[in-house]
Amino acid sequence: MNRYTMLFSSARAMTFFTAPDSYRADIPAEVNNFYDNVLLKRALPLLVHEMFGQRRNIPKNMGSKIIKFRRYSSLAVAGALTDGVTPTGKSLAVTDLTATALQYGDFTRISDEVDTQTLDPVLTETSEILGEQMGNTFDQLARDVLVAGTTIQYASSAVSRVTVAAGMTLIAAEIAEALLTLKLANASKVTQISGVSPGAGTVPINACYVGIVHPNTRTVLTAQTGWTWVESYAVNTPLLPGEIGKLGEVRFIETTNGKIFTGAGAAGIDVYGTIILGANAYGIIDLGGSQASGTIFKSLGSAGSADPLDQRQTMGWKAYHVTKILNDAFMVRIEHAAA
Repeated sequence: MNRYTMLFSSARAMTFFTAPDSYRADIPAEVNNFYDNVLLKRALPLLVHEMFGQRRNIPKNMGSKIIKFRRYSSLAVAGALTDGVTPTGKSLAVTDLTATALQYGDFTRISDEVDTQTLDPVLTETSEILGEQMGNTFDQLARDVLVAGTTIQYASSAVSRVTVAAGMTLIAAEIAEALLTLKLANASKVTQISGVSPGAGTVPINACYVGIVHPNTRTVLTAQTGWTWVESYAVNTPLLPGEIGKLGEVRFIETTNGKIFTGAGAAGIDVYGTIILGANAYGIIDLGGSQASGTIFKSLGSAGSADPLDQRQTMGWKAYHVTKILNDAFMVRIEHAAA
């Protein structure tokens, strides 16, 4: 068992959840739960951009898909106490941030040669492919919200995206500058990541700041003095999905969903948006919530006269999603060239 498996084995083992009854058309409940499990297991490694957000459930029986997140401001420093005198005390400063969850989904048609009443390999593979699609969809949606944050750092002497030129790369000095920005904003280190199902909760990790990078940027980044590959970590250090190594207090995850602003730089070069995160920068929906997601299967002939020869069946997924920035100061976007 490797370090990645140790970190996620408990979460993966608990990815079964009860999908709404309306999702279980034409297929036994225990079989539908199996496909729900397959769907989420395939989606889990792809949800890199959602992994570090505060999780919230869709409120039940509220007639609304509005999710409320709360941000608490720090209290001013305390003064000296006078013997026998009760201090005035301070009130909590709370900011409510709301976001409306939208529903997403897709399906695929399956040949009438597939037996719908067994855990058929074709149906299982279909669930896995749909899970990959769901994970990619939600990861890119979350990424696009995060890269719209207002704390921006342009590499080298660039002052805007269009002035980022070749050679203005992701070097150690850029990481140090982003790290200083987070620390001056009192952004805490990340100490846990989100699980998938209600039972999984959160998974603890060693305290760190997190960087999300595109593979095209790794050559320069990993050549920096002080870079440590994951293979050189202390034994039994739990790894993050996609983690490649660390530089100082920042651990880096590599994903092809890393943001590219295509042709947006000087002379039409691609500009990369590397995100450096602290804790509590944003919020997400709990995909394991009872109303959040599920598989939907329609068997042969379920369409009635629209399928007179019982030739068509479908499998699909439907899920709610929202990502909300809670504190722009707790994440930095570094815009830079690949090389």
